[in-house]
Amino acid sequence: METQGTLLGRAAEHVQSLPTSVQRRLHGLKYFQSKHTELEGKFQEEVLALEKKYLALYQPLYSKRSEVITGKYEPTEEEVALGEKVGAEQDEQQHGDDKKNSEVEGSAASSSNNKKDNEVDDDVVVTGIPEFWLTALKNHPQIGETVSDQDEAALKHLVDIRMQYMEKPGFQIEFEFTENDFFENKVLTKAYYYQEHAYGGDFVYDHAQGCEIQWKEGKNLTVTVEAKKQRHKGTNKTRVVKRTVPADSFFHFFSPPVFPDESEELDEEEAEGLDAKLEADYEIGEEFKDKVIPHAIDYFTGKALEYEDFDGDDDFDDDFYDDVSEEEDDDDEEEDDDDDDDTQPAKGGENAPECKQS
Repeated sequence: METQGTLLGRAAEHVQSLPTSVQRRLHGLKYFQSKHTELEGKFQEEVLALEKKYLALYQPLYSKRSEVITGKYEPTEEEVALGEKVGAEQDEQQHGDDKKNSEVEGSAASSSNNKKDNEVDDDVVVTGIPEFWLTALKNHPQIGETVSDQDEAALKHLVDIRMQYMEKPGFQIEFEFTENDFFENKVLTKAYYYQEHAYGGDFVYDHAQGCEIQWKEGKNLTVTVEAKKQRHKGTNKTRVVKRTVPADSFFHFFSPPVFPDESEELDEEEAEGLDAKLEADYEIGEEFKDKVIPHAIDYFTGKALEYEDFDGDDDFDDDFYDDVSEEEDDDDEEEDDDDDDDTQPAKGGENAPECKQS
């Protein structure tokens, strides 16, 4: 397979080999293309303005959804009836009469069990819709892969996910939590920035920035602590050294991959690996913006899975997570007072913005 550099070089050589008259015409085409690109940029700016307009129209619905989830609002009989009608119409449209008939045939056999289950559920007083967002995230094919068993205890406290457009081209996703045992933040944020000018009809992704999570002592879900015994060759004494190693966690989402410093050069394999991680991170952000937030109920119920393409990249979670490298034991290491200190949770990047506390 030819590399990008090889293809570019071959194309450039071909153009240079063309007669001067043909090259002159190519310059004319470049001008026409530049005018087309200008129109594409204006088109995308208008699309973005339209998206902002409708996000404002969606907000009252999102607010009402949040109130239902947290138990602050109980849907009226009319709203419930209309919702049931919408669900029935969607099922009929998606599956047709065959599924409808099979459901009728199987309803008699399961009616007694369903009645019993409903009676049990009715005896329990439930506020709102518990674990709504945790369930929705776990039902998303890609995002669910990033949620570890340890993450679930924290994500049970997630009560709202919302987004807003920023003044600069880009958007910010906000995750609101109730008080929990894992971090102090009430709201965690992740911002995605586009390049200032659109090209080819679309805004080009530039970079992402997550906030710093204020982990409570010993509760950092993005790392695990390994305790290793070391024996000093000179004194033959042993000691226990604690080291933190990365752990698979959804909360790595708030520490996105970054471009290396200009002075740091990457080989081709490293560059491709970074590109894959950046692309996977951006895809996650787009999934939240375009699918999870607008259609959260469908991910909670699993209905959204009927429309998902499961033939996607199986290595999505591999691209999302950084590689975990095992540190070799160093028995010859001299005793260091710093190694005996209690291990502290890793913090975010130096420029990570502080998350909202209220």
